Amino acid sequence: MLSTDHPSLELSDMSRARRITQQQQQHLLSAGISSSSATAINTDRLYDPHNLHPHDNDSDLESEQKDVPDPDHGGGSGAFLDLPPKDQRNFLLLVLLYFLQGVPMGLAMGSVPFLLKSRLSYGQIGVFSLAAYPYSLKLAWSPIVDAIWSRRMGRRKSWIVPIQTISGLMLLWLGANASDLMEHADTRLYMFTFTFFMLVMLCATQDIAVDGWAITLLSQENLGFASTAQTVGLTAGQFLSFTVFLAFNSPDFANRWFRAVPSDVGIFTLGGYLTFWGWAYLIVTVGLAVFNKEEKIGAKEGLGSVYKTMWKVMKLKHVQTFIIIHLISKIGFQANDAVTNLKLLDKGFSQEDLALTVLIDFPFEITLGYYAGKWCATFPAMKLWMWAFVGRLVAAVLAHITVALFPRDGIVGSGYLMVVIAEHIFSTFTSTVMFVAVCAFHAQIADPKIGGTYMTLLATVSNLGGTFPRIFVLKMVDGLTVANCVAGAGGKAGWEEFSCALEAEKHRCKDLGGICEMKADGYYTTNVVCVLVGVASFVWYIRPKVLGLMALPLRAWREYV
Repeated sequence: MLSTDHPSLELSDMSRARRITQQQQQHLLSAGISSSSATAINTDRLYDPHNLHPHDNDSDLESEQKDVPDPDHGGGSGAFLDLPPKDQRNFLLLVLLYFLQGVPMGLAMGSVPFLLKSRLSYGQIGVFSLAAYPYSLKLAWSPIVDAIWSRRMGRRKSWIVPIQTISGLMLLWLGANASDLMEHADTRLYMFTFTFFMLVMLCATQDIAVDGWAITLLSQENLGFASTAQTVGLTAGQFLSFTVFLAFNSPDFANRWFRAVPSDVGIFTLGGYLTFWGWAYLIVTVGLAVFNKEEKIGAKEGLGSVYKTMWKVMKLKHVQTFIIIHLISKIGFQANDAVTNLKLLDKGFSQEDLALTVLIDFPFEITLGYYAGKWCATFPAMKLWMWAFVGRLVAAVLAHITVALFPRDGIVGSGYLMVVIAEHIFSTFTSTVMFVAVCAFHAQIADPKIGGTYMTLLATVSNLGGTFPRIFVLKMVDGLTVANCVAGAGGKAGWEEFSCALEAEKHRCKDLGGICEMKADGYYTTNVVCVLVGVASFVWYIRPKVLGLMALPLRAWREYV
């Protein structure tokens, strides 16, 4: 099933972040945040440029850990209504800012690829998937966001206000040109991809600034609510732009539930949706710039020490091993994550049924994520991760079977719909457990004195492992697909047979009155190859290396001086 593994949680003020890094991580895990679908929450933004000196001895570590509040007692454990009025207002502001980030993310990583499927080949959709890369690469510029700012405007507003302004203008431009861009997506693919790439890059950069601002907006005893604001806002924004938008963009859904007279367009069009949120961005930005005053903070920090520390951490042999594991561990599931839902649509599964599937899956994702966080407190995190890895391979096999069982007459009954929903839930479950478990292990091994930098490095590499293989897998599906355009039953082709494996050729074949006869579906071969690579890498590299990493003492992860 379609997945977006892009975690992020950045903590920037070292004077506070040193004491709350572990608290935030525990709130994240206990909240059960998952990155298994387009409703994913991002946690790869732990970055901290201040006080970058590692522990000199164990007494330093012990004294540091004493400063970390217990997440089960004290600050952040109450209800929203128990917060002071100022914290309530700032909490709602954070939810709003995170929500606005989630809106374009849900489009770029969820809805738009599905809308493009009827016009583009899998390989071309793979090109569009490059638009999601900024969230996996923002480690490269996150220190810049923290170090360069205007004292007059404020440390965080110096980035948030101009970024939201540019984002709003881009959304308005996309809204005005959406129909034309979608209609000519095959010829304007790179411009379309670049536009969304820049939009996602702006969101990723704003993400860094908002996370850092959260630490100073909320009072010390209520900092645990920062991750709650992130969870609520990003999840709601992505859920609205993925599940809700797909449903209301579907003409069948609109005609069935809301119209007496059928229409060939949904209630929401892509252009109208983008235009609405473009104006919403600009209105919120004006309000933020005029009515919200950011508190004055300390002196600016240099960039060099942050990059130097990251390089020292990366030079550790076991960190290098862990990076390799992150980069290869998601290859086995790539065909399932990137192609299964698109293949179902290709076979005739309706957009309405897909939206219903994701809608039903959503509460399961949140609930299962909560229990995954509980299990991480009981079992070794990476052992749980390995079990989830195997389960995710099984989910890929089940997805393969589910697609193969698609009704030949193209009519999706309630029985087959239940099969798709059950497979989707199982895939979500294994992905959620795997994500939460590896986040828990990151939290365990990261040095609290540089927890932000350490966690950002590990989470960014983990995200990259889920994004970089995608374009190759999608192109592989096209390359291994064999299909020819032939005449209809009893007819004689008035043309020489040609390949209709790609979407453009399929439309050409249909326009000629022919039938695109599938001889070999590249999805099945690609999925088998991915699963076999996943099994082989797990047996001969990932499992033995993970067991070795689990056996390392905690000190080994922090000896980078």
